[in-house]
Order: sequence, then C-alpha cells, then structure tokens
Amino acid sequence: MGTREFFSTPIYLENLVKSSSLTFAREIKEQCHLIRKIDDEGVRWSEENYVNGYTSYGSLTDLHLNFPHFIDLKKLLMRHVRKFARHLELDLQGGQLEMSSCWVNIMSKGSHHSLHLHPLSVISGTYYVSVPKGSSRIKFEDPRLAFMMAAPPKIERTKKPLFVTLEPRTGQVGLWESWLRHEVPVQKSTQDRISISFNFDWVAKKL
Repeated sequence: MGTREFFSTPIYLENLVKSSSLTFAREIKEQCHLIRKIDDEGVRWSEENYVNGYTSYGSLTDLHLNFPHFIDLKKLLMRHVRKFARHLELDLQGGQLEMSSCWVNIMSKGSHHSLHLHPLSVISGTYYVSVPKGSSRIKFEDPRLAFMMAAPPKIERTKKPLFVTLEPRTGQVGLWESWLRHEVPVQKSTQDRISISFNFDWVAKKL
C-alpha cells in the first residue's frame, strides 16, 4: 500500500456572488457601521473583551432575522454552504443546515481575534465586507496539533505546516467545519477590516 494521505481538512474560500454588486456591498457595509452605532451593549462588551475593535458577538447574534441586508446575505450564503456540505459528504438524514447566529466584526488597528472554535455548530464562516490592503489574514491550526505530544518540529520549509494562513479578499466568503480552530492576528492596517461571521447548525427532520 505504501504511504497514502488521509484525514484532510477542507477550507472553502470563494466569491459570494459571481459578479459583484456594488450596491449590496456598500449598503451592507453601512449596515455594519449602523449596528455598531446603535449597539450600546455590544460596544461596552467590546471595550472589555475586544480591544481596539467592535463585535456584536456579545450582544446581537440574530442579525439574519432582523436586518434586511443580513436576511439577503443568508440567502446568498446558502448556495455556498450546500456546496461545502456536499464536499464534506454530510448525511443530513432529511434535515437541513440552518443559520443559527450571525454577528458583525470591525477590526481597527491593534485588534485581534484569539485562537478559538465554534462549539455545537456544524459549519462556520465569514463574509468579508471590507479587507483593506495590509489587513490581517485568517490563520488555521492543524487539528492534530494538541496530540503531537512528543513529536519533533517540522522542517522549516515543509509543505505540511501546523498553521495555514489565508488572505481573503473583499466580497469573499470563507467556510470551515466548526471544530477547526482559527484566529485573526493583530490588525496592522489603519483602515477597518469588516466582516460578518456566522454559524450553521444541523436541524433534524421533523417527525
């Protein structure tokens, strides 16, 4: 049999729509700033937990239910989520994947997202509203890392690194399985990096 590769970790990155809608992109960006303006609880939460940035993660996570542009975003995301689910060969057993939470992130210079995962969900991801030049990339951790207890380090130029960084562009959507740990290093750009993160859960078939 020789040596073969198993247990790959898929990560999806694609344009939200084939032809960019400048109106939608501009308006959803305005909505992100509006939400920060009216979200006093989220601003307070961010001051304590998200230095130099704003996120509605601690206050408003149901934007896909209450704001028209986020409702439209959910509809646009479904095509990508279904495609990714097919690639993962998920057997939904008559159920479906539904967006369970959706929130805004605005990273100003000096802010960062520490290493984390999204427990109790199936597919998580981010729509990149605005990624100015020089913005932080997203960084993914090899899920086996915690189990490499006595392993020596990889050679410096290995093709199989323990961390992988991707550079998303404005208008793209990224998807990954929710158990995959990831982070966004310190934002160095002076312009805001704006994104909308979300989770999809498996809703079983109703009997």
